[in-house]
Amino acid sequence: MALVRFSYMRMKYLFISWLVVFIGSWVMYVQYSTYTELCRGHDCRKIICDKYKTGVIDGSACSSLCAKETLYFGKCLSTKPSNQMYLGIWGNLQGVIKCQMEEAAQLDFGTDPQPRKEIILFDKPTRGTTVEKFKEMVYGFFKAKLGEQGSLSELVNIILSFADGNKDGRVSLPEAKSAWALLQLDEFLLMVMLQDKEHTPKLMGFCGNLYVIERVEYTSLYGISLPWIIELLIPSGFRRSMDQWFTPSWPRKAKIAIGLLEFVEDIFHGPYGNFLMCDTNARNLGYNDKYDLKMMDMRKIVPEMNLKEMIKDRPCESDMDCVYGTDCRTLCDQSKMRCTTEVIQPNLAKVCQLLKDYLLRGAPSDIHEELEKQLYLCIALKVSANQVEMEHSLILNNLKTLLWKKISHTTDS
Repeated sequence: MALVRFSYMRMKYLFISWLVVFIGSWVMYVQYSTYTELCRGHDCRKIICDKYKTGVIDGSACSSLCAKETLYFGKCLSTKPSNQMYLGIWGNLQGVIKCQMEEAAQLDFGTDPQPRKEIILFDKPTRGTTVEKFKEMVYGFFKAKLGEQGSLSELVNIILSFADGNKDGRVSLPEAKSAWALLQLDEFLLMVMLQDKEHTPKLMGFCGNLYVIERVEYTSLYGISLPWIIELLIPSGFRRSMDQWFTPSWPRKAKIAIGLLEFVEDIFHGPYGNFLMCDTNARNLGYNDKYDLKMMDMRKIVPEMNLKEMIKDRPCESDMDCVYGTDCRTLCDQSKMRCTTEVIQPNLAKVCQLLKDYLLRGAPSDIHEELEKQLYLCIALKVSANQVEMEHSLILNNLKTLLWKKISHTTDS
């Protein structure tokens, strides 16, 4: 009897051991497969450096990346195979390396009907193109993307200055090819436009369609990140509670929030038109050790005119067919079965929705009620409302003033 019990226990432990090994191996395989699909930095570097060494492209980071090898790819941060992102080390500086692997998505509205196409790299401008002709190309591109803005000529000059990677006072054809490839990326274009703004990470250099930006210490509104396998197992409600446990002190949260409100001001009917935030996720935001907000991922911030042009007359059966990213929504005209062009929610309403729980948790009791009122007024903003610009400015200024008054006397300000 004892022998039978011993054999049974041994079989049980063997089975459990086998099950643990099987599950562990499966998890490791899935992680490895996911990593190799997401993290293709070696492919990105090979493509870029091959083009640089054959004289097709040039830029301020090319020599460090491909010849001196002083620009290194570090930890992989990519969330999509087409958008490569890595921590980078450039000499004694730290940054974030970004590289586009496939053709930039043409506002796919959450679908992927076309097979993934390899990008045709660095085909423009062609040999023989003068600097004046290149300026005309860039101006025409901006006019089509941003509309008729009075400051487009100034923006063209900013681009040409940035394209002059070696600062010799002229833009070579390889430098122009790099600049043209980068201009196809909304995030890069927005970064160049906002380089003098406090909440935009600084561009450190470029090579082809690869660019390097400053690294920010904290890369989310919240202070905790977990392995993806654990994220899958944690209920979303509990995860939101966990996020709130790992936040800075309330005055510091208020300072970060003020920075985000200021960024909304920067892109709302600025000198180059209005831009729409189409993915207001906490992980797209970061802040430095002084609690100054920095926008870490601006790939889903797009020119309003560009979005309207792409979405108009798009076939639809319901409003769910008229969404870009997660947050830019228009209505489906049921009589025509086509998407309308008017985005429903302004940037400010989406940002207030993101900040509501973040700011109300731990808010001082003397402003809690007023803060809650202002946030809900903000969330209720609609683009179609009369005098939306006046309401937008009023609510935004009220929120900033309320927060600033409370923290202006603290060391966190």
